[in-house]
Amino acid sequence: MSQHSPSTDAPSTDPSRAPVRRVVIAGGGTAGWMVAACLSKTLGKGLDIRLVESDEIGTVGVGEATIPTLLTFNHLLGIPEQEFMAATQATFKLGIKFEGWRDVGEDYIHSFGTTGTDHWTAGFQHFWRKGRERGLATDYGDYCLELRAAQENRFAHLPRAGMNYAFHIDATLYGRYLRRFSEALGVVRVEGKIAEVLRHGPDGDLRALKLQDGTEIEGDLFIDCTGMRSLLLGQTLGVGYQDWSEWLPCDSAIAVQTAGVREAVPYTRSIAHPWGWQWQIPLQHRVGNGVVFSSRYTDDDTARAALLGNIEGDVLTEPRVIRFKPGQRDVVWKRNVVGIGLASGFLEPLESTSIHLIQRSAIRLMQMFPKDGIRQSDVDEYNAQMAHELEHIRDFIVLHYHVTNRVDSPMWRDMRAMGVPASLQHRLDLFRETGRVFRVPNELFTENSWIQVMLGQGLMPEQHHPIADLMDDRELGGFLGEMRERIEQTVRQLPGHQQYVARYAPAATGPKAAIPA
Repeated sequence: MSQHSPSTDAPSTDPSRAPVRRVVIAGGGTAGWMVAACLSKTLGKGLDIRLVESDEIGTVGVGEATIPTLLTFNHLLGIPEQEFMAATQATFKLGIKFEGWRDVGEDYIHSFGTTGTDHWTAGFQHFWRKGRERGLATDYGDYCLELRAAQENRFAHLPRAGMNYAFHIDATLYGRYLRRFSEALGVVRVEGKIAEVLRHGPDGDLRALKLQDGTEIEGDLFIDCTGMRSLLLGQTLGVGYQDWSEWLPCDSAIAVQTAGVREAVPYTRSIAHPWGWQWQIPLQHRVGNGVVFSSRYTDDDTARAALLGNIEGDVLTEPRVIRFKPGQRDVVWKRNVVGIGLASGFLEPLESTSIHLIQRSAIRLMQMFPKDGIRQSDVDEYNAQMAHELEHIRDFIVLHYHVTNRVDSPMWRDMRAMGVPASLQHRLDLFRETGRVFRVPNELFTENSWIQVMLGQGLMPEQHHPIADLMDDRELGGFLGEMRERIEQTVRQLPGHQQYVARYAPAATGPKAAIPA
């Protein structure tokens, strides 16, 4: 694991100390246009922002399932939710249903909500565990509003932000929406393929991007959104890559879109296979499908056949194979180049973190923007923060593979037996032995997320906090029962998810999903 020590490769003296006025974004797609939107909205009046992309170069299309942080991003940009949803054919998302991860035939939901009510000495999981021991508690998820609403296929906005949610979106349409948004704020899109990256001397900062037609796009700060090829950060500046394959087995994906044939559920489906997993993301006009798999345990044809054999509706796109290596760049900011999106690293979209990481990168850059010239202290701090955040997300994803009862295939047996990062092992030991969890400052996933997934994967605490022993059966049963009943009453009053979406933010364009009468 990287120790995140300060870089000795400081930016060259003259160019990097000059004020940053010209920002060049290499690559479009979701990453490029999210950065362009953030820059133009916050600092656009003082910057010349140009985005270089080619219509001939396709995008990977990062995960179309999001997490609640996207609400914050859209709010910061002043984007109206209904307009955004209509433009991106969006539906609501309350969590992820993991099918077959704990064991074949077993499933659970990792929701966005808060489960139960904590005491200042101990989390709700301690009272719940004591209730299970006494036969007074039902499933852990019964005490979470968002989880129960997802199970019942219901949704509504509640007063005082009483429902935590995210979206399923068409990422391509989101990129187009943000392009219109950014261009209205002055961002200039330059069509063309990058032929050469020009520097201030052989080892200096970047000076310009030279296009195939000979045009040179000069800049003071360059944002690398060129995807996995990482043209600026990886290829030009030679930043190395940390390979996390020892903990994350999957290295390939196949994606396909299908027409919708049933009501869109308010959760993403993640379906485990013997060699990986399959996603299903319901939008208003179609369904996003795909498999993520390990080439060590299966081949493309087998994975493709499994995918096509487990989908519904007419196939709208040709299945395509995407190769990747899980991991991160040694640094994501070097000299006057910042890598964002796939150019900075890749984690499989198991917990829908792809768009979130783009968002966090862009917002951190805004917070540390080098207006009066790049300083190495800023570079080092940015790199440390981004690395730590990615490593915490990595640990959370590794948890899903490692803590499992599955022994039906070589991959799952290997995942159960593998060693995991020390940072993850400590969390697992702490929860198993004491029932306690903790959250690192600025970490993405909440304590409740860790609890839901650890319990869902089959890790049960061996003990509970003694505060739970002070309640007798009547007190504990009443506490748990009243909480569950309040949630059930709220869920019963919620409208159906499909009904609510159709009324709140119907898709602006495109074919409608075929919903049976």
